[in-house]
Amino acid sequence: MSRKLILIITVFIFTGGYSLKAQTKQLSTSQQFRIAERFIRIAEPGELADSVNVWGDVGSSGRYLIPKGTDLARLISYSFGPRTLSDSQTQIDWSKMRVEINVQEYDNEEGGVAITKFKYRFEDPYPEGMKDFVLKNNHIIAVRVKRKPSFRDYLGVFASTVSAVASTIILLDRLGGK
Repeated sequence: MSRKLILIITVFIFTGGYSLKAQTKQLSTSQQFRIAERFIRIAEPGELADSVNVWGDVGSSGRYLIPKGTDLARLISYSFGPRTLSDSQTQIDWSKMRVEINVQEYDNEEGGVAITKFKYRFEDPYPEGMKDFVLKNNHIIAVRVKRKPSFRDYLGVFASTVSAVASTIILLDRLGGK
């Protein structure tokens, strides 16, 4: 009788250990998915939340898990606001910048897409309805920062065109004149 008991305990230990190992492997895989690089959790655990996408010219785009009732202006703040168009050599005048925000909502009843658009300049107040616009689950927010072209932009296009034409003339001259 003791041999049968030892055999049963041994089989139980080995199969139980394998099951526990498989569960641990499955848990680590699901945790990796939950902590994905562009999945940002703002809502506290246990809090009612909506999941929305933020795309475009923001500091941190991705899928956001936000508390229910979050307005659009607060979500833009969570995503670190509109991204600047500057580098180490350029200083951008924010007063000339304008922001376009499109909020897409898929209408399940009719199968269509409803798009709400907001446009504003940085020196102007928020457009009417933007501050109070409450986000819902699966909204897609696309942010685009635009600016008028500067002298440097025009110069870059002009200089590259002149350079290409001059290079072509020199190449044809060298090939034709030996």
